[in-house]
Amino acid sequence: MSETKTKTLLKGGEWLIKESTAFETFTPEDYSEEQIMVREMCIQFLQTEVIPIVDRIDKMEPGLMPSLMEKAGEQGLLGASVPEELGGLGKDFITSTLVSEGLGAGYSFSVAMSAHAGIGTLPILYFGTEEQKKKYIPKLATGEWKGSYGLTEPGSGSDALGAKTIATLSADGKHYLLNGQKCWITNGGFADIFTVFAKVDGDKFTAFILEKGMEGFSVGPEEHKMGIKGSSTVQLYFQDCKVPVENLLGEIGKGHIIAFNILNIGRLKLGSAAIGGAKVALTNSIQYAKTREQFKAAISTFGAIKHKLAEMAIKIYADESALYRTAKWVDEKEHELLSAGKPFNEAVLGAAEEYAIECAILKVHGSEVLDFVVDEGVQIHGGNGYSDEYLISKAYRDSRINRIYEGTNEINRLLTVDMILKRAMKGKLDMMGPAMNVQKELMSIPEFGNDDDGIFAKEKKAVVNMKKAILMTAGAAVQKLMQNLQHEQEILMNIADMMIETFVAESILLRVIKIADKNGEAASQLQIDMMHCNLNDAIDMVNKCGKEAINAFAAGDEQKMMLLGLKRFTKSEPFNSKDARRRIADKLIAEGRYCW
Repeated sequence: MSETKTKTLLKGGEWLIKESTAFETFTPEDYSEEQIMVREMCIQFLQTEVIPIVDRIDKMEPGLMPSLMEKAGEQGLLGASVPEELGGLGKDFITSTLVSEGLGAGYSFSVAMSAHAGIGTLPILYFGTEEQKKKYIPKLATGEWKGSYGLTEPGSGSDALGAKTIATLSADGKHYLLNGQKCWITNGGFADIFTVFAKVDGDKFTAFILEKGMEGFSVGPEEHKMGIKGSSTVQLYFQDCKVPVENLLGEIGKGHIIAFNILNIGRLKLGSAAIGGAKVALTNSIQYAKTREQFKAAISTFGAIKHKLAEMAIKIYADESALYRTAKWVDEKEHELLSAGKPFNEAVLGAAEEYAIECAILKVHGSEVLDFVVDEGVQIHGGNGYSDEYLISKAYRDSRINRIYEGTNEINRLLTVDMILKRAMKGKLDMMGPAMNVQKELMSIPEFGNDDDGIFAKEKKAVVNMKKAILMTAGAAVQKLMQNLQHEQEILMNIADMMIETFVAESILLRVIKIADKNGEAASQLQIDMMHCNLNDAIDMVNKCGKEAINAFAAGDEQKMMLLGLKRFTKSEPFNSKDARRRIADKLIAEGRYCW
């Protein structure tokens, strides 16, 4: 029976303490025709303009990358999220996320494009004055000017606020004089416009807009990198660099607001680009497996290879489910804030900040799915996977950076737990009530025979129990360790992994329920297979991480009780995952591509 409840918008992190419904969940099957068309346009752009010349791009042929970005700009791909009055397409958040996904398989080009359209453009779009926006945004949206972003320094990476670059107001009050350096600056070698962070008077972290050629501003040589070799990566040097006072971006001392808010959007968009890259890497691996013969048979007929192909698809499908579930939340929150009278920039940033927890999760999970897919892709290619003649070797090298930039995955894991605990402490999330209910349940005798026996009832209960496992573990850790919990990073990482696995498992379950409700169980069998494989593995991971966390802070009877509770909350139904993965792989092999 179809669900017909009134739709409500969950707050960020609220999925942990409230049950979501399939009716309320946006899935990739809900894309509009225009959104599908935009994604296909991006994929077509890569196939015609980028993939045929990836070797030339990696050799950093002078002028090649800027010219490609200009071509992308002519098609509107650089300004998808820029309002029409400033020269962009003015598309919704789902569409701009699909642009990131569609262009995500472009190797070094994808890095240049996403840096330009994201951190190279959005700080000015969201925090600039009207004059700054009118001056810079139209040319950034078309690609006439290329954007870059200078935050990281040799001594400050994850600790961005530890920057040493200084800005001092000149004697005549007309300029800020910047002194210092930035490193790992994407697009820095050819960019025209730079958002750069410095400390005014040595302590007020502030953003500035710099233009190429400003007095005292120089660019270092290109870095030689393990991957993304075709993307420009340089150091920036400032020696009494004269920046006009009108190029101050935002408020003095409020640069951290710009840096961290832009990162929220960047993390989700990185997750979408990773999925775009993973889909193509899987497709390339399927096609290779179908044509590569060993022992007088295509390797795609072997069970070990089928397992790999299926697992790659399952991870992609699950991550995609979580990605667009979240992107829709951001989109709806943006519209809610606009309706409440918030200006465009505050609405977008407020929406992204609301779902900062989910953005961090998507960055971690998406980058690690891509790493898994390209690694298994190399393995499927065998010795050829180690050869530059095959694109999978490039995909493998290029993937590795994703777990480092936009905040390392370790930092994002810690942030995921930190943000949810802070929201609970501020009363934004009612974690105490659900956590206390879990404690009461642990002290009571388990109930038997009252389970709902409807479609997917056991799977729904499994997800609910995974959430209980998180609340039990995190709640006990907070009670036991109090302020010391922040220093127990291993425990925080365990809890973060429990949260990530649960959020993704719930997302794929909701997507599959929605599909089965529309198409019937028989027609949705492969999607159901993917959901079951993912859920079984997620339950095991929640159990493993829960045990590690509990054993790290509990002892005696408390430890025994919690471990028994964890066992109760992480029970799984017997499931033949081998046959399920074979069915999934057979579909992939028949289609010759990732096909969901």
